[in-house]
Amino acid sequence: MSEHGVFMKRAIGLAREGMAGGHGGPFGAVIVRDGKIVGEGHNRVLSAVDPTAHAEVTAIRDAARKEGRFDLSGCEIYVNGLPCPMCMSAIFWARIGKVYYACAPEDAEKIGFDDQEFYRQLGKPPAERATPAIQLTEYLEEARDSYNAWLARDNRVPY
Repeated sequence: MSEHGVFMKRAIGLAREGMAGGHGGPFGAVIVRDGKIVGEGHNRVLSAVDPTAHAEVTAIRDAARKEGRFDLSGCEIYVNGLPCPMCMSAIFWARIGKVYYACAPEDAEKIGFDDQEFYRQLGKPPAERATPAIQLTEYLEEARDSYNAWLARDNRVPY
């Protein structure tokens, strides 16, 4: 079996384990560095009562903890389905270099997970989304002060 096969089969196995345990939906993820698994996760939305506990996010948290760093550059992630917008954002923030997936968004939609609607919403201007984002400009300068305070810190860690 190819290296891709080993890691994808592990991600699929994690998805099945999570479902069997009643933790959440059928999603699993494995993070790999230099041919070795450094993080694993499955969907834990139900068991953690946490809408952000998707497989990719739990795998990123596991890898970051084990690696002792938030920058996972040089890693790849294997997931049994194309990540949702939240998970893709987490993958970008973690600096993971490549995503390997099996099921397409259409497959997820057939079982009740319509990530495509989230992608459609994110394509709209912020104020026109189903959950509108409304800028309160009267607080802009005060909010910018907190940004500038961050910038002025000698000990800030860029990420």
